[in-house]
Amino acid sequence: YTLLFLFRTVLSWFPKYNLNAFPYNVAAWPTEPLLRATRRLIPPVAGVDITPIVWVAVISFFSEILLGPQGLLTIVQKKGGF
Repeated sequence: YTLLFLFRTVLSWFPKYNLNAFPYNVAAWPTEPLLRATRRLIPPVAGVDITPIVWVAVISFFSEILLGPQGLLTIVQKKGGF
C-alpha cells in the first residue's frame, strides 16, 4: 500500500490525468476509499492533497512499531512467543 499511496501523491501534482484510466486506476481504485474518508478530516492544503502522505506516515509508523528492530512482534518472536 505504501507504494500506491506514494504514486497517488505524485499523481495529485498532475491533476490533468484521468484516475479512471489505465495505468492510473491501478493506484487510484484501491486507495480512494481511504483517501476519501481522510479528506473529510484533512482538506487539501493550498490545493495540494496531502492525505496520501498522511497514510504513508501512518503505515510507516505502525510498521515500525510492530515489525521494526524494537517492534512488538519482533520482541515477541525473539522471546519465542510465536
